[in-house]
Amino acid sequence: MIRVQVKEGEPLDKTLRRLRKICNNEGVTRGIKRKSYYEKPSERRRRKNRERLKTIRLSVRNR
Repeated sequence: MIRVQVKEGEPLDKTLRRLRKICNNEGVTRGIKRKSYYEKPSERRRRKNRERLKTIRLSVRNR
């Protein structure tokens, strides 16, 4: 569960922006969008394979 504490004197808009940023970084919104429609098992395998390759490329590039 994601929690965001409202700081004293902080406008609600700024708090909501922090919440959205945390959700995007955690991948919550991406997961919700992905589950909003049916994904065939073959498409799911392809997507997971692409994501895996992307993380491998990023880790090699950052070395």
